[in-house]
Amino acid sequence: MPATVISNLAAELPLPEDGTLSRVLYRDDRLRVVGFAFATGQELTEHTSALPVVVQVVQGHLELVLGDEKTEAQPGSWIHLPARLPHTVRATEPTLMLLTMLPA
Repeated sequence: MPATVISNLAAELPLPEDGTLSRVLYRDDRLRVVGFAFATGQELTEHTSALPVVVQVVQGHLELVLGDEKTEAQPGSWIHLPARLPHTVRATEPTLMLLTMLPA
């Protein structure tokens, strides 16, 4: 299988002036990576995932509620969420985020 290379995440995920953009960047039978671009103030309301996930902030700043815990994430942050953990994500500035869905 050939390598997958994304040379410029910002080009793949242009920051919207309003709203949220999501795009599947990679998918195979074991892994899925979704990129998100958030305008300031945009959020993903409380939800859960059937699979464990990893959140990585590439650019910007997020406020997260993970179960009962509030935390913040900035470029370089790495957050693992177990399956079915209720969580919310809110961008406090224009933000690029990677979400990696892991095998169960």
